[in-house]
Amino acid sequence: MLASEDQLTRNSYYAATAPAGRQYDALTGDTACDVCIVGGGLAGLSAAIDLRRAGLDVVVLEGMQVGWGASGRNGGQALNGLACDMSVIRGQLGDAAARTIWDMTVEAVQLIHERRSTFGIDCHWQAGYLAAAIGPKRARELQAATVDLEKTYGYTGMEFYEGAAVQDWIASPRYAAVAHDPRGGHLHPLLYTHGLARAAAGLGARIYERTRVLRLERGAAPVLHTEQGAVRCRHVLLAGNVYLEGLAPQLSGRIMPVGTFIAASAPLGKARADALIPSRSAVCDTQFVLDYYRLSADDRMLFGGRVSYSTLVPRDLAVSMGERMVAVFPELAGVPVEYSWGGYVDITVNRAPDFGRIDPNIYYLQGFSGHGLALTGLAGRLAAEAIRGSAERFDLFTRLRHRNFPGGRALRTPALVLAMAWFRLRDILG
Repeated sequence: MLASEDQLTRNSYYAATAPAGRQYDALTGDTACDVCIVGGGLAGLSAAIDLRRAGLDVVVLEGMQVGWGASGRNGGQALNGLACDMSVIRGQLGDAAARTIWDMTVEAVQLIHERRSTFGIDCHWQAGYLAAAIGPKRARELQAATVDLEKTYGYTGMEFYEGAAVQDWIASPRYAAVAHDPRGGHLHPLLYTHGLARAAAGLGARIYERTRVLRLERGAAPVLHTEQGAVRCRHVLLAGNVYLEGLAPQLSGRIMPVGTFIAASAPLGKARADALIPSRSAVCDTQFVLDYYRLSADDRMLFGGRVSYSTLVPRDLAVSMGERMVAVFPELAGVPVEYSWGGYVDITVNRAPDFGRIDPNIYYLQGFSGHGLALTGLAGRLAAEAIRGSAERFDLFTRLRHRNFPGGRALRTPALVLAMAWFRLRDILG
């Protein structure tokens, strides 16, 4: 468990508003299966669903509770694309491969709808996403990006607005332009994760909570050793991201844990909430150090944006998050912040996802870099395809090159803190 994790989980709006999910026993004793998945979040559960549908025997090991990590604490925004600009993908893999990957990110959002429908998951889905630009330079960049998506990737339906028209979408003086994407949207991530767990268990996957993996014994028949038992299998999928805790040390240097934080206001009432974001779309600005927010089903403003690259929890989190919220919506001054929480996401140096194998039968998924609510589900599907022998789509992602963060474990955090301070300054200077 990362330092300060308990502080970040105590006051989560999602945990407070999600009915208690099904409880799964801890593993005691030894067992065997075809595929053992480490991590009971969106990626691992998605893989479990597809693997069970294919008839494989699946065990999911979760160190805490289903959805305890980033899957159950994130901003709730389900978006196409990646955390990195698509130029990163084009530069490494070429235009054709980049188009294929882009199309898969669109599929990732559609997969959420498929699973909501198939398994009857009520997770407060709300359609619509707004990218918001601060200042004329960012507005020009946003317009160019919108045009490029249609021209290069065939992604149609987005609408660009600037000037006075922005107020029809966001009642804030902060933005010079917005781009609306009707295919994106937002949801209650913990409800969705609990729904995937019920689906996987209903299909026959064996899920064990409070079952931390202490050691991975590699080989033709890997063995995962836990505190009270062990699992022998043919294939392993590591889907724990920053919570693998040294289980695969060769992967840890390629990602950095970054704290991200969210606040939930007191209920605003429907009329007041609708006046702030009439479409009720999810919103994310285009700054490098960004703000993101949305309205909840019970008319609260859920506002995220402050990050910690040092893994330290900011002091007076509710106060500081409330100040960020008021900077965007001055009329919310005086509205109480009733919840404030956070968690850790795993970023890569270039913000591109990092999927691959450490052995032919040991797969991993990591590096979603804060853009994983939809992509994790697709990643689980790709891993399941690869384990079943159809690895073409998975291997397209494995071709992406990744570097370790400089400085090793001792120096990578202070180096990143300095780098992020520079990007923050660049945001301020425009």
